[in-house]
Amino acid sequence: MANDQDTAVPVRAATPRRPELDAIRTLVVVGLIFFHSALVFDERDDYYVKNADTTEVTTILSGLAVVWAMPALFLIAGFGARHSLRRRGPGGFATERLLRLGVPLLFAIVALLPIPQWLRLKAADPGYHESYWRFLPRFFDVTLDLGEFPFVVQGEHFETGHLWFVVLLLVWALMLAGAVRVLSRDRLRRVRDRLADAAGQRGLVLLLPALPLALISALDGMEEALAGWSRWAYLLFFLYGVVLAADERFRDAMRRDAVLAAVAGVVLMAVGMPLFFVVSEGGGDPFTDLTGTALAMRALYGMTGWCCVVAILGLLDRRSHRRPASDAPPGLGRRIYLYLALGALPIYVLHQPIVVAVAYGVVSWQAPIVLKYAALVAIALVLTIAVYDLLVRRTRITRFLFGMRESPVGRPNATDRPGE
Repeated sequence: MANDQDTAVPVRAATPRRPELDAIRTLVVVGLIFFHSALVFDERDDYYVKNADTTEVTTILSGLAVVWAMPALFLIAGFGARHSLRRRGPGGFATERLLRLGVPLLFAIVALLPIPQWLRLKAADPGYHESYWRFLPRFFDVTLDLGEFPFVVQGEHFETGHLWFVVLLLVWALMLAGAVRVLSRDRLRRVRDRLADAAGQRGLVLLLPALPLALISALDGMEEALAGWSRWAYLLFFLYGVVLAADERFRDAMRRDAVLAAVAGVVLMAVGMPLFFVVSEGGGDPFTDLTGTALAMRALYGMTGWCCVVAILGLLDRRSHRRPASDAPPGLGRRIYLYLALGALPIYVLHQPIVVAVAYGVVSWQAPIVLKYAALVAIALVLTIAVYDLLVRRTRITRFLFGMRESPVGRPNATDRPGE
């Protein structure tokens, strides 16, 4: 049977840490406070609480973010899954993911996710006076719908809200653990080596992964509730991360093609984004229509997302690759970053109920959109960090409920891998 020593090209061990991936994950999670606050004022989005005055500016700015942000999180999670599988094996990996993702998901469903739905009803109807505790049983009035896999629990008021990301990540991780247990390791090695060899040719690390994403985006459609991507496209990003973490040759290829990816991403976005408004202004739904224009727009969107992710990761990796290691103690900015990086999952879980609760009050102010938005972001950001710091990170039980590892408070675990 083939083994790593039998392959024609030596495989270099993956580097233990990718600090740029931790930075991207932290940036996206904190940025979601700004993003979801903007949806309060967005002309198109059906957010929980809406301002009376809305604008299309947020649609354009949001489009520049959604095309890469959540795909990057799934790709980074794939990197972490690969490292965790190597350390723990399929069974240990599945157990760890159930604890790190399943427990926060269940806790949030019970304690946090009903709040935005209740506030939605109050914001939509000034005559609605049902108390939160009377509404709560209606939130949990659910049925099973296997056709919506993996969101099989459905109800009139029930939702997983912004934790759709956690649902998908948990399900994809468990599916990966099962696949690794039953698939031949030798076959997986051979597939990895063939892909790594192909990545050695300039441009193929862009073209080969982009085509399936374009196909899925065009034919399966884009899900507005999932930040504008098909759930199956997210599965591809996750699996791409697993594959890319398996061999350093993929990392070399992404660094090499980063500038090409950036140029391609800008060009594809410049062509594809106007098509979104063409379909919308023609009375169609750019997310699901099967017209030629809508199909082309979504195919370009899928390719754009992949090019953006490769460009961002590759360019940041170039920078970190050239930067010499330093033993100097971290400055204030670095300490703030480490503090936020350790709390990425709790901050993600907490932020949207807080944004919605603050927005419920802010939209009643007599003030311009810009001032309302600035106030909403500032208050929600401060409250989210305060709740994380005071109510989550300081006790063992709350750290467990929010998926945090048992490391000393304020000190990131040096053995953590990106996305783990």
